[in-house]
Amino acid sequence: MSPMPSVRALLRRFWSWYQHHYLAVLVLTTAVFLIQLFHLYWLFTDVVLQRIFGHSFYPQGPIAHALQFVSLLADYLEVPTLVSASLLYINELRKGFTWRALAYLFMLNTQWIHIYWITDEVVIQFFAGPVAPEWNAALAWIAILIDFMEIPVILDTLRRVWRERGRITHRVRARLTSPAGQPAALSVRDERLAPAGR
Repeated sequence: MSPMPSVRALLRRFWSWYQHHYLAVLVLTTAVFLIQLFHLYWLFTDVVLQRIFGHSFYPQGPIAHALQFVSLLADYLEVPTLVSASLLYINELRKGFTWRALAYLFMLNTQWIHIYWITDEVVIQFFAGPVAPEWNAALAWIAILIDFMEIPVILDTLRRVWRERGRITHRVRARLTSPAGQPAALSVRDERLAPAGR
């Protein structure tokens, strides 16, 4: 028996599960994605502005420690966040091709270059002093640009959550008011009709 039918069956089951839990995935992805803003804040105030003006605008003291912790958390969550957010746009492209979904998917997945090649450490090293010859100003600024390409995607996921706010509120209320030990009735049909993006 060819393995292809089983792979297709698994994919069908996965996308069926995904559609059924679309709202939960959307909210969780957006919430985790928002943590990345702390990392971008650090990058802008402590790296970019320091390079331009010669001193850091990053807060000091306890606030800095708290922000560093959240930024570190964002680093650890970056890979699962990229995968989860990519699935949002792959799911949209499954329903019909749009240039917007493809553009967001591209912007998201340029992050892999930044994660595994032109890392934050390389950028900081270059801005702080001499580094290996293959690293130059252009690559450092490209890495920063790649990081900030997450912002349009974050805004788009927020837009999707706002657009679905009525259904999300309804689901949360249904969960909270359902009898203990009894799952709230969910409309599978509604989940399957989750819009691809307007």
